[in-house]
Amino acid sequence: MGATIFAEMSALAARTGAVNLGQGFPDTDGPPVILDAAVAALRGGANQYAPGPGVPALRQAIARHQRRRYGIDLDPDREVVVTTGCTEAIAGALLGLVDPGDEVVVLEPYYDSYPAMIDFAGGVRRPVTLRAPDFRLDPTELAAAVSDRTKLILLNTPHNPTGRVLDADELVAVARVAIEHDLLVVTDEVYEHLTFDARAHVPLATLPGMAERTLTLSSAGKSWSVTGWKVGWATGPAPLVAAVTAAKQWLTFTSGAPLQPAVAAALDAGDAFPTALAHDLQAQRDQLVTGLRAAGLTTYLPEGTYFATTDVSDLSWASGGDFCRALPERAGVVAVPSEVFYDDPDAPGCGRHLVRWAFCKRPEVIAEAVRRLGGADLSA
Repeated sequence: MGATIFAEMSALAARTGAVNLGQGFPDTDGPPVILDAAVAALRGGANQYAPGPGVPALRQAIARHQRRRYGIDLDPDREVVVTTGCTEAIAGALLGLVDPGDEVVVLEPYYDSYPAMIDFAGGVRRPVTLRAPDFRLDPTELAAAVSDRTKLILLNTPHNPTGRVLDADELVAVARVAIEHDLLVVTDEVYEHLTFDARAHVPLATLPGMAERTLTLSSAGKSWSVTGWKVGWATGPAPLVAAVTAAKQWLTFTSGAPLQPAVAAALDAGDAFPTALAHDLQAQRDQLVTGLRAAGLTTYLPEGTYFATTDVSDLSWASGGDFCRALPERAGVVAVPSEVFYDDPDAPGCGRHLVRWAFCKRPEVIAEAVRRLGGADLSA
């Protein structure tokens, strides 16, 4: 297994001194409520192993968050497990639920840990492609991807890298297929608070017939700007959470003991910070999209997440990868080629020429990136 595209492009940014709009992490820290609580936990002695499922205070806070935001009732002792970021929650879910030969339907383009962990579990990936310009989920393609060997659907909304927030019709289509074929659904909802233009994220577990078959994953990193803390969770029916816990015990077992009570404090503090962050990100999205379009790049407007997508096919590049590897020398900016998030990027409507840009950076950093792009020759 080689290095991830994020490691490759971040190393390229460091080597060239380029503005890094590749890897999706903010360049400002989270709010005092979460940082101060972490310091207090460190000083207060919360520095040894936490319980494997997570500290009770955090599991209880996660349950309160799900009830307050979405009306989902959870038993914090049986239906919540704390993980080392959502990445471990994904790993635990797939290793715990997928047996060799089981098929997993996954939205494409996909976060790069999805195919890796499906492979680790011995599963078989069945992608359903979200195509530009609107990146909508096609219910017919979703239904066609299911066979008698399908075990689960792996859903991501708000969606990385396209920025789509699946709407009611799309969620109903997923629920219909899952119920008809008696499938499990694992939903990655790490960008749940970061939606724009008054769009609301709706957890699939809230739809009729879905609570008993849906495992919901999320984390604190994105919504509270502490991506380096790697504190995530999985919630849902006790048997599904137990499967994640069974796999997780052989991965990290536990992590982040002083960070877990701090995340609990942030969750219990309410939604003020994530709401303000989403407001700021919407402005940064608009700033970056305007700048990319002014630089001659066909750019799609995302509905959520940290990311905007451009199409570089009309600039005569053979691929987005070629464009991204040349960009640091051409313009002093780094982005990530979306082609690595597809099974077959050359298939019709797929991502050979798509490029992902992160706008979770300070406005002055985005302004500098846009200035550099505007002064560069971006054609092949």
